[in-house]
Amino acid sequence: MNVTLNIGQRATLNRVFTQEDFNRFAALSGDDNPIHVDPEFSARTRFGRTVSHGMLLYGTICGALSAHFPGVRQLEQELMFPNPTFVGEEVTVRLEVAEIWPAARVARLKTLITKTSGAGVGAPNSCSGLKVGK
Repeated sequence: MNVTLNIGQRATLNRVFTQEDFNRFAALSGDDNPIHVDPEFSARTRFGRTVSHGMLLYGTICGALSAHFPGVRQLEQELMFPNPTFVGEEVTVRLEVAEIWPAARVARLKTLITKTSGAGVGAPNSCSGLKVGK
């Protein structure tokens, strides 16, 4: 598949996670830390409620990449989640083509996850390295 990318090209994906999403991800991944799946336990933590798995958020980035840039291969991803994502909060994954190296068929995208309040979930300036085509 041949994908054309342009500097500044953007794509977004919105998502609202449920406790069932957290529970299903825990069952699939084996990461059943109570901070993700036990509302009673989580109520006694500094967060006050369950929080998303970081890898569930990363999977959402991967889904946005696949939906908006079909046929590309992700080479790398910088990740840090300094702020929690709670059940019922809408998050937006924003992707923006930042750099392109045409000869290598490689691009770098800025990736950002934010809440509707504007607060960042993922660290600003996180990026994905993509390989375009074969």
